[in-house]
Amino acid sequence: QVQLVQSGGGLVQAGGSLRLSCAASGRTFRSYAMAWFRQAPGKEREFVAAINWSGGSTDYADSVKGRFTISTDNAKNTVYLQMNSLKPEDTAVYYCALYPGHWDPPGRSIYEYDYWGRGTQVTVSS
Repeated sequence: QVQLVQSGGGLVQAGGSLRLSCAASGRTFRSYAMAWFRQAPGKEREFVAAINWSGGSTDYADSVKGRFTISTDNAKNTVYLQMNSLKPEDTAVYYCALYPGHWDPPGRSIYEYDYWGRGTQVTVSS
């Protein structure tokens, strides 16, 4: 099993920034991808961004492209989501996820991911 521990999130005004963190521990895989998803009230969980852990492709939803950046700190086994120029429509619970393997580009479907964090609330006020 893999544990994904999230931190960050909170309340921010429109135009502000937040950084989410997700630290992976436990089972080690030869290669894997990590991603961020989000779920707003009354909506389905949707893809935000993904990255191959050891490098390679990144992928972003069109709604966040140019504003959000996914990155990794390999020494800390941590993936980050830097969110800039936040909009009220970014308000959601954000989840990190992991799947074993190296896919280029990383997957966008929630069904491709085997391990999930507990989620953290991001609220953007207008």
